[in-house]
Amino acid sequence: MLSDASLSFLTRLLDTPGPSGFEAAPARAWREEASGFAASVTSDVHGNSIAVANPDGAPTIMLAGHIDEIGLIVTYIDEQGFVYVSPIGGWDPQVLVAQRIRFQGVGGDVYGVVGKKPIHLIKQEEREKAAKLPELWIDIGANSRDAAQQMLRIGDPGVIDARLLRLPNNRIASRSIDDRIGAFVVLEALRRYAENPGVARVVAVATTQEEIGYLGGGALPGATRVNPAMAIAVDVTFATDSPGIDKKEVGECALGGGPVFARGSVISPVVFGLLIDAARRLNVPHTVRAVGRNTSTDADAIHIAREGIATALVGVPNRYMHSPSEMVSLDDVDRAADVIAETCRAVTPVTDFTAR
Repeated sequence: MLSDASLSFLTRLLDTPGPSGFEAAPARAWREEASGFAASVTSDVHGNSIAVANPDGAPTIMLAGHIDEIGLIVTYIDEQGFVYVSPIGGWDPQVLVAQRIRFQGVGGDVYGVVGKKPIHLIKQEEREKAAKLPELWIDIGANSRDAAQQMLRIGDPGVIDARLLRLPNNRIASRSIDDRIGAFVVLEALRRYAENPGVARVVAVATTQEEIGYLGGGALPGATRVNPAMAIAVDVTFATDSPGIDKKEVGECALGGGPVFARGSVISPVVFGLLIDAARRLNVPHTVRAVGRNTSTDADAIHIAREGIATALVGVPNRYMHSPSEMVSLDDVDRAADVIAETCRAVTPVTDFTAR
């Protein structure tokens, strides 16, 4: 079960803004938490944060969860002081309409509201059309470009100002669950492993820039630096227990149904088997998701680093992905950390990761 201290840290981590390329603040929070129990805590030039347990053990296992989130970046400020933005990561512009935005500005946080022509002034034929990002603007209360530029610069990042919400049935909602929940899970798994270690050296990495990581983001240089024999990436996956989702297309997994283990082309069958065995030993409910090609997670970069790394992917079921109200079950988060720690304990220097 997640402790009160862990839940307090999770709240702080999810509420701290940090879109791709601007993850310094949540990364600092992650490293501060890790320093309470890890043998060493460091960072690299890419912004990855690295915490080690059982430093003299072997082989090395890498646990990776990306700490960045989707966001916005200031691209233009007009003469009236209205701010225009571009996306950082994949956005559905419809979720931005009427939201409040929190920018990392010149002197600290700058807040604004997303503007759009009121429905009374929208022509009938336009009302059925989806809003496009260039048609939206952000009003920060400035009355001129000069006034706005005292608060914001071109290139300043922002996020939707939506804080963590506790819900019944041990569920939470937050704008940054994808994938700060993964960064939390790998650190929680490291904590549990450190309390009852096996023989392996385990390294948790809060990776950067996954949401824009077309070339591997922070996971690729992170894996090269850690140099593991085995890796487990943790990310969110689609919960398919809400209306309108075709289970025939994306599989079946539900909030509260436990962690989801990917199986497919980039996944090591050896590490997949270790995860399944650990879940069964712990009597943890779980599901399997088929991934025929790439996973669109850090696993894609890690498994081809160096000469190749035996890699698996653990998913946390998530509703309403890439919205201000992503939702997960804390039961799934807790179980994922338990299974990952138990999997790490099962690895020894004679574990053979060779594909057969």
